[in-house]
Amino acid sequence: MKLRSIIIWTAVALVGAAGWAVLALSRGEDVNAVWLLAAALGSYAIAYRFYARFIVRKVLGADDRRATPAERLDNGIDYHVTDRRILFGHHFAAIAGAGPLVGPVLAAQMGFLPGTIWIVAGVIFAGAVQDMVILFFSMRRNGRSLGQMARDEIGPVGGAAALVAVFAIMIILLAVLALVVVNALAQSPWGVFSIAMTIPIALFMGFYLRVIRPGRVVETTVIGVALLLLAIVAGGWVQDSSWAPFFTLSPSALALWLIAYGFVAAVLPVWMLLAPRDYLSTFMKIGTIALIAIGIAVTMPTLKTPAFTDFAFNGEGPVFAGSLFPFVFIIIACGALSGFHALISSGTTPKMIQKESQVRMIGYGSMLMESFVAVMAITAACVLTPGLYFAMNSPAGVVGATVESAAQAVTNLGFVITPEQLSAAAEAVQEETLIARTGGAPTLAVGISQIFSGFLGGAGWQAFWYHFAIMFEALFILTTVDAGTRVGRFMLQDTIGNVWKPVSRVSWWPGLIVTSAVVVAAWGYFLYQGVNDPLGGINQLFPLFGIANQLLAAVALTVATTLLIKSGRLKWAWVTAIPLAWDAAVTLTASWQKVFSPDPTLGFFSQRDRYQTALDQGQLLAPAKSVGEMEQIVINSTVDGVLAALFAILIIVVILDALRVWIRVIRSGETLPTAEAPFEESKILAPAGLIATREERAMMAKASPDG
Repeated sequence: MKLRSIIIWTAVALVGAAGWAVLALSRGEDVNAVWLLAAALGSYAIAYRFYARFIVRKVLGADDRRATPAERLDNGIDYHVTDRRILFGHHFAAIAGAGPLVGPVLAAQMGFLPGTIWIVAGVIFAGAVQDMVILFFSMRRNGRSLGQMARDEIGPVGGAAALVAVFAIMIILLAVLALVVVNALAQSPWGVFSIAMTIPIALFMGFYLRVIRPGRVVETTVIGVALLLLAIVAGGWVQDSSWAPFFTLSPSALALWLIAYGFVAAVLPVWMLLAPRDYLSTFMKIGTIALIAIGIAVTMPTLKTPAFTDFAFNGEGPVFAGSLFPFVFIIIACGALSGFHALISSGTTPKMIQKESQVRMIGYGSMLMESFVAVMAITAACVLTPGLYFAMNSPAGVVGATVESAAQAVTNLGFVITPEQLSAAAEAVQEETLIARTGGAPTLAVGISQIFSGFLGGAGWQAFWYHFAIMFEALFILTTVDAGTRVGRFMLQDTIGNVWKPVSRVSWWPGLIVTSAVVVAAWGYFLYQGVNDPLGGINQLFPLFGIANQLLAAVALTVATTLLIKSGRLKWAWVTAIPLAWDAAVTLTASWQKVFSPDPTLGFFSQRDRYQTALDQGQLLAPAKSVGEMEQIVINSTVDGVLAALFAILIIVVILDALRVWIRVIRSGETLPTAEAPFEESKILAPAGLIATREERAMMAKASPDG
């Protein structure tokens, strides 16, 4: 390494270390949010430069001479060689959904420090590693889905358990992602109009780039971003116009529209809607997150939330029940470690990547970007006063429906806020009320609006920035729903294809349409039930979402570890085995508590028994207002408990069957055959990173016809 590089990376390390030192050692005094920013960015830079590079070169052995499935199997529908910049945008947009926005906001209940440590350390050693390794191995297997790789590489028993678990978990994940969109957009004509306009804009971009002006990426980007900004501004006009009632949708209506959209997005060719829409939304996502970081650096807000709250230790928080271990690691799923990402990394992305070396930028780099989103989310939540935070995130059964009842309830929790302060906070963002606005999205929007108005427009612009943030969150999440639905369709096609071969062909339209309809109907059921759940769908489903997501990560890390061991890389298996051991310990502990805890605020079955007993005695328990709502709570709690138990059992089966394979390889001392596709020489030259190096530019110039 050159002296200049040594100096630069030493400085980066010192910045990160200083940030962590201030966060960890501050007790009782005010902590500036800038230190949180420094700790995260310094850690990410070191991890990407050194750890990710080590894994790509030493552990995986990426080879750019080998043709990727996008090059070998290009069919213009799912397999399609895609510019690395567009693919980075698509992949980031697909993985960055509700989790990095909502999870950290909810986890702020326990203080800023535990969540921040998990977000940064988790992504470096677990989340980004999983994404990159699964992307690499799926790419080597023609874009095989995670469940199918488990079946091919572990065996029929573990593979069957993985296929069932992955598909069932996927349905829950998509339902919760869609539910957060509904919570953010309900009764918001501004948000609904702006989000709806991204669909025709993306279709225009897809045709422009493929038919009208092929290959003009920069030109298409400029047009698309301009149209997107116009759609955001026009949303404000629509909200104040006679069109507003048409775009003012109830939660149930929004759920039905989302179900219809999910089906259409899953069957259209990837170049037509999915890739350009995700690429387009990425500019807004990354731009907004960068703007938040700039806002923090400029305004230097103080973190109002303490490093730890009492709820971290007593497990009695009003936002979600459970102690710091294991529930911080469950509530903050995306942003640190997310099994959902493994579905994208073994779904759309490996069918589109140009070169093997690009897995570092697209797999590891995209996950670091999502982790930074989570850091910005927990920062935005923690710059609010704890009183406002708990008034917004506690359910209506705790804080009531008036500013007086909310102020009293929050004071009883140990945080002071007056009715006048609650009214003023709602007035500042032009909302009728901010009480019991659960789900995390409104809280994040208030935090973002305070940061932005501090350096862009002043207090008078806070309402504008609040509604901008709501729209930004919905756009952020919706791109994950459409990509996730397509991945669910791939998984179902792979599974049924084991019995009936034609269905596994991604180009066979009857199979494509039927499997897409099945996937959408499945997550649509849970979405509609969540929208109408008396206990609040997000309060019921988000813990299950977190457990399911992290159990899915256990499947992915098990598959990755198995492939490393089977392919003769036993000495490097610790790269995925250590995060697997941690993830299994956390998620199985959380599953046990959610299934068997006698506390009805924590255990699904104890909650079911409480409401069933009341029903048998002819009583109504808040927040239910009718016998029908009581019965719905009983059904939903039962289904959630059964699913939590089923997921845990299936994952245990997968891990135990994989252990059998590991022991067999270690004892024999030989490698086992894998389902890797045969080597084929690549004819494509492309840079490995976002910006081509001098050597890469020279190589491409030499190979070009004009070179």
